[in-house]
Amino acid sequence: MYSLSDAATKDQLITDFKAVVHDAEELLNAAASQGGVKLGEVRAKTEESLRIAKARMNEAQGALRVKTKAAARATDAYAHENPWKVVGISAGVAAAVGLVVGLLLERR
Repeated sequence: MYSLSDAATKDQLITDFKAVVHDAEELLNAAASQGGVKLGEVRAKTEESLRIAKARMNEAQGALRVKTKAAARATDAYAHENPWKVVGISAGVAAAVGLVVGLLLERR
């Protein structure tokens, strides 16, 4: 099942990957001032790899956005169809959290 923590983890992964791509582009631009045929070939291959990685990351980001919106719509529909179940579940979770906090505070 898809959860909010999965979305946060994937969002962080996408953000981190974009930072790596940006840093690699800066490195390539800095290396461009250096000469050499071999360096030019490596630079061209790296630029192509980065272009492909960016395209795939944009696709993954779009898919994640679609899945997140679908999960939010499903959750909203469930809450509207079963409001008392949602209230009961929320109250049960709150009671359990309160119990745990109470037990931890009692230990001190």
